Amino acid sequence: MNKIKKTRFPLEEIMLKHIAQNDKKWSEEDLPEMNVLRKQATEYLLEKGFPNTKMEKWRSTDMQPVYEEPLTIYDEAIPYTKKVNEIFQCDVHGFNTKVISLLNGTYYSKENEKLTVSKEGVIIGSLAYAKKEYPAFFKQYYGKIAGEPSDGLKAANTALARDGAFVFIPDNVEVKDALQLIKIMNQPNLAVNIRNLIILGKNAKLTFLHCDDSINHHAGFINTINEVFVGENSSFELYKLQNLNDETALLNQTYIHQERNSNVKAMVISLNGGLIRNEISNDLKGQGAFSNINGLYLMDNQQHIDNQIYVKHSVPDCESNQLFKGVLDQESKAVFNGYIWVAPDAQKTNAFQRNNNILLSDNAFVETQPQLEIYADDVKCSHGATVGQLDDEALFYMRQRGISFSDARMLLMYAFADEVISQISMEGLRLNIEDMVKRRLRGELSICDRCVLHCSNPEQPVIFDIDMSKI
Repeated sequence: MNKIKKTRFPLEEIMLKHIAQNDKKWSEEDLPEMNVLRKQATEYLLEKGFPNTKMEKWRSTDMQPVYEEPLTIYDEAIPYTKKVNEIFQCDVHGFNTKVISLLNGTYYSKENEKLTVSKEGVIIGSLAYAKKEYPAFFKQYYGKIAGEPSDGLKAANTALARDGAFVFIPDNVEVKDALQLIKIMNQPNLAVNIRNLIILGKNAKLTFLHCDDSINHHAGFINTINEVFVGENSSFELYKLQNLNDETALLNQTYIHQERNSNVKAMVISLNGGLIRNEISNDLKGQGAFSNINGLYLMDNQQHIDNQIYVKHSVPDCESNQLFKGVLDQESKAVFNGYIWVAPDAQKTNAFQRNNNILLSDNAFVETQPQLEIYADDVKCSHGATVGQLDDEALFYMRQRGISFSDARMLLMYAFADEVISQISMEGLRLNIEDMVKRRLRGELSICDRCVLHCSNPEQPVIFDIDMSKI
């Protein structure tokens, strides 16, 4: 490995030093193909460094405060000493899930549960264990969906990630209960790099709930890459729920590869977080593939949310939709960059994109940039973006019917958000998200010592104390 040169940011130096110290051990543990990827990523990080605001894709999100934090790289396995719910409780009422967890970046379970195989052949468990037991999957998929590093943080993840979640669904298998991944950190000042790999064979079906939550106010940085392969005629639903403290920065990069006639629904709901950047890159590689990517973000204080959505129509006869909506208060900031690319031979493409925002204060700010890049001529594509405030006429109309200003204001915000929420297909999950959004709009939802989903009591749902007959 090349000698580590001086870098601008302390976190770069910490990461490169950690790579150098562990390179020999990792080379012995990993597959040859993974070693090649790690060395390429390390060279990229050495040469390019971390992304900064001088780069077009990062000009609106300044990560320098994170780079300057005195963080510790953590990738050691944590001995299983107590049940997960003794550390962190999460229960989505009315929505059955199989829960797996990552604690401080590593798979947290009993030793004999690190990798499980069902009678149908479904494999769920630790990425670190899976690469030893099922190397063929890693030779075929690992690093292939995400591709080569495009920035220093993606390179850092490839070079440093040692664990994460691994899921394999065989051909013709439908997983009835959703799989829920909970990522938490209970130690201060950690920088963790997590890699998740999800593979669906042909005619398979999976619903995946991906939760990022805080259980304290410790500073930290979570750098995650998710690689998802969706086979022919398969269906994959992904729900990302983010409720983090203002001291944590989260970079969540998701790369999805779709085969012929596959169906993907992805939804990102961001309720709290100091700095969140979601990147979703969706490549429709098989004819008849369908993609529906939605998002909702509710930010206040000085929170920052950045959603970067890239949809590639590589072949003909595919359809994609994007809808992202945000409510911003106080001095919060949102960035949306929605990008649709249509290949020269991708005829009969249908691609639509929309981003709508409501600003509740003069100091809230949103930057939205929907983009189309089309090289085929027989397509239907559109995009649009709006930034505005609550409708004064609607507020006046509701006030005239006996509804208080605060209730009228909250009702309008919820009605705005409901266009996204209503697209959640599982009733139990949708009801819980409705409850969380109502609490957030009322200013009652913040990070706590339990998952916010558990705070919802199905016997006592949040209701609007309004005589609806007056509307």
